[in-house]
Amino acid sequence: MAIEDNPKSRETYGAELRRRREAAGLTQEELSRRVVMSRTHIAHIEAGRRRPDIEDARRLDRVMDSGGFFERFLPSLKEGKVAEHFAEALELERQAKAIREYAPKLVPGVLQTESYAREVLSSGFPSKTEAERDRLLGTRLARARILDDFHSPVFWALLDEAVLRRGAGCPKVMSEQLRHIVDLGESRRIRVHVLPFSLGLHSLLEGFVSLMWFDDLPPVAYVEALKTGRVLEVLSVVRECQAVYDHALGDALSHRESLALIRSVAEEYEHAQQ
Repeated sequence: MAIEDNPKSRETYGAELRRRREAAGLTQEELSRRVVMSRTHIAHIEAGRRRPDIEDARRLDRVMDSGGFFERFLPSLKEGKVAEHFAEALELERQAKAIREYAPKLVPGVLQTESYAREVLSSGFPSKTEAERDRLLGTRLARARILDDFHSPVFWALLDEAVLRRGAGCPKVMSEQLRHIVDLGESRRIRVHVLPFSLGLHSLLEGFVSLMWFDDLPPVAYVEALKTGRVLEVLSVVRECQAVYDHALGDALSHRESLALIRSVAEEYEHAQQ
């Protein structure tokens, strides 16, 4: 059964979890140990602030002996909008007051132009129909609206130089994409730092990470790999991710130097286009 993910559906879902937990005589701490989930996460689900992923829901069903309730009625984004593993991170992204991302290969979704995003979404496997691609494209472009407010979230992008050099579509697509990042950086809406090839190895080579801070929730980290992604919320683990990010940031070019490099690579694409 598809239940659309929205504040009301999450509140209803959380209230049912709390009702069943209390009926079973379990505290949040006791339930968290049985389902292998942090007590904080349990509390956020019950308060309607977060949704579990599909595996969390299945473990809740097994522990609570609920006949599959938590999986069947899991609030989900409409089919085709985002990958299931990214749904929770997308909701957190909308609530965050500060975001720091590291991108190893592609421009972060929030910074993607329409033409660049279309090329990225057209390159995956298995292939998508135009209608499927356009649904995903709409969601991706809508994510960028979080930058409409000049002050929140504070957004830092740490980019491997590979992000600038890996072509997506024709040179015009890449030059427009890089100019867009430069415009955001020069307008002081975002800060950009590049890890240049000349640096060699660095501490974030393992993959994409997004660090998020909130007004009324603990910070989280979202990590992603092929066909999978996970929100990390155990504070010690989140702090480790923050420390690794800070270590790599210390090796990166300054904001000014990074914009100069991005501008230079954009000019290279423009010359190739002529």
